[in-house]
Amino acid sequence: MRNSRMSKAIIDISMVVPVFNEEQNVGILHGKIKETLDAEGRPYEIIFVDDGSSDGTFGELRSIQESHSRTTVIRFRRNFGQSAAMAAGFKVSKGKIVVTMDGDLQNDPKDIPSVVKRLEEGYDVVSGWRRDRKDKLFIRKVPSRIANRLICSITDVRLHDTGCALKAYRREVVRRIRLYGELHRFLPALARIEGARISEMVVTHHPRRYGRSKYNLTRTFRVLMDLSSLNLFLKYLRNPLRLFGRIGLFFIAAGILVGIWLVVRTAGGVTLDQSNVVVTLLFLLWVAGFQFLFIGLIGQLIVSTGERRGGYLSMEYYRNKQDAV
Repeated sequence: MRNSRMSKAIIDISMVVPVFNEEQNVGILHGKIKETLDAEGRPYEIIFVDDGSSDGTFGELRSIQESHSRTTVIRFRRNFGQSAAMAAGFKVSKGKIVVTMDGDLQNDPKDIPSVVKRLEEGYDVVSGWRRDRKDKLFIRKVPSRIANRLICSITDVRLHDTGCALKAYRREVVRRIRLYGELHRFLPALARIEGARISEMVVTHHPRRYGRSKYNLTRTFRVLMDLSSLNLFLKYLRNPLRLFGRIGLFFIAAGILVGIWLVVRTAGGVTLDQSNVVVTLLFLLWVAGFQFLFIGLIGQLIVSTGERRGGYLSMEYYRNKQDAV
């Protein structure tokens, strides 16, 4: 729900903070974010997304919203996950720059001006790097390091810390990305598809003071599954015909081999009536092959249409000052 007193002026910075059962943290976090952004003197908004909290988190957020006109609160009826929460925050954000961070007080709001400044040096995404991470070694640090290496090797986005929630984006980047599953971890990779320029900088990390961590080893499986789908996405988004065409050609080639075998068998005296199963298999292989080819062609047409209509981040426009009035 958006506060009716929210200023309609142009907003420079939108803070998007997903929270889940962080009753003791949200008040402190809001105060620190507000203090930091007030000192910057730029128009801003703070968007908290309550991801179906079962404690008093929403009540705390509601009190904050009523006392601060620049704060927006979104509430989910149940827990949908951090990707859904971030997507909801991106959808309602109005700032030219969107900054995300966790709601557990482990990210430091004092780093917000630094990541924004780096973004304005000419980047589209700036990702935080928790070089001195204050987490448990075997439960959080080791799995995170393994995941970082896997993600970087598959996506070819070279970051030390892909899991850091403190990131800054240009609005046109997040506006084009659709999130689901655990894809919030791969936002830089998804942005790279659109030609985004990505940077990384060291940020402060604090140990958790209140509440319990929502991360555990069971999330590793979901991350791996999303990483597998992302790998296909990165390889074949621009040219789906390569994927479906290869599958189609494989089935057609298999059908040709079966056809050759059937001809040889027929020449050897075997009648077609005795090879009904083989004939059916031949027909199915060719039908499947041509269907995959047609799917690839349709996908290619859709992508080509989107390219002509949408454009990409790698396209930049320059106009004379008198034309920009």
